Amino acid sequence: MSDMPALQASDAEIYTLIRKEIRRQDESIRLIASENYASSAVMEATGSVLANKYSEGYPGKRYYEGQEYVDQIESIAIERAKALFGAAHANVQPYSGSPANQAVYLALLKPGDTAMGLGLPFGGHLTHGWNVNFSGIHYHAVQYEVDRVTHRVDLNKVEELARKARPKMIMCGGTAYPRTWDFAGFAEIAAAVGATLVADVAHIAGLVVAGAHPHPFPHAEIVTTTTHKTLRGPRGGMILSDGTHAKELDRAVFPGLQGGPHNHTTAAIAVALKEAATPEFRRYAHQIVANAKALAQELMQRGLRLVSGGTDNHMILMDVTPRGINGKPAAKALNKAGIECNYNTVPFDPRKPMDPSGLRIGTPSVTSRGMKEKEMTAIAAWIDRVLAAADDDVKLEKIRAEIAEFCKAFPAPGIAF
Repeated sequence: MSDMPALQASDAEIYTLIRKEIRRQDESIRLIASENYASSAVMEATGSVLANKYSEGYPGKRYYEGQEYVDQIESIAIERAKALFGAAHANVQPYSGSPANQAVYLALLKPGDTAMGLGLPFGGHLTHGWNVNFSGIHYHAVQYEVDRVTHRVDLNKVEELARKARPKMIMCGGTAYPRTWDFAGFAEIAAAVGATLVADVAHIAGLVVAGAHPHPFPHAEIVTTTTHKTLRGPRGGMILSDGTHAKELDRAVFPGLQGGPHNHTTAAIAVALKEAATPEFRRYAHQIVANAKALAQELMQRGLRLVSGGTDNHMILMDVTPRGINGKPAAKALNKAGIECNYNTVPFDPRKPMDPSGLRIGTPSVTSRGMKEKEMTAIAAWIDRVLAAADDDVKLEKIRAEIAEFCKAFPAPGIAF
């Protein structure tokens, strides 16, 4: 990955910045829950000559010639996705998770129809009905919340809201929810009100296929996901279904929302899906959860307040305000010290989204580097030290040097620096 002689000769400015980013990723503890390290094989496919090819349509039904190999690649990706997730139908063309969700809305609903999803301030995603997003602008969005005390989804309250609102679609899944999703419970609610259940597993897809989180099938009719995050593929998206809405979903992706698929991404998705079907990946996914639980325990022992009191998946959400600091300055201090995360609202946050109370962290990337429970103890100690010295650049720089040295023992996949 570090050898880019053509780029160096053609555009030294961009080459230099990419080299700096390689070093940054190699020397940092990356705790952003939505990030990971893709393998060298995935990145080679992403950077292949398939980026040169235009392929509007689907395998065997294209609007351009020269598709004999692209069709085979996309067909392989589709079959691998179906096999891995146990789906009757798969569309691997969405450019990412948000376009995948948008295609589902287009396939199932008309503008103004009612859809339910977890509210953004409580761990949901923009595309689950938030008011500044297409899902809240073009559709009548009804948002459920987490319980004020437990910070968990209360299915009794979800059912009460669903019976009142009578949505045509219910979305479950989230982007900042550290607990297990009860897909079977949501399916019962959807059936009771005649709604289609859609599970957005973008964050937990790798855990799902490895058996480290309950599976959305057969409870959900439609499942959407990104292909990066815990699945450890390229930046892309997929829609999987039980086959009930296959034609509508395909039409929604193309020609409803997109033109030609990104063939280089499709190939990289196929590679990642093959990797995810291995015993090694299964062990990796279970280690993600073990690391998250260990890290959560270590943070709580140091007096940090975790939303819902811990985690069941790859993600930890914590309120740092009891330490006398807000989420944004805490995230920036951690970044200075070589620990990458993002500031995030916590449920019922009294602060604004751009200056919230919390931090969101996750363990996919550090697990990809081979770190285990022992290393989570060290990471928790560094986080604790940073929060205590957030305004002291000298101390933060000292921690950064410690972390860079620490990372040398855990080579990052896909990076040969």
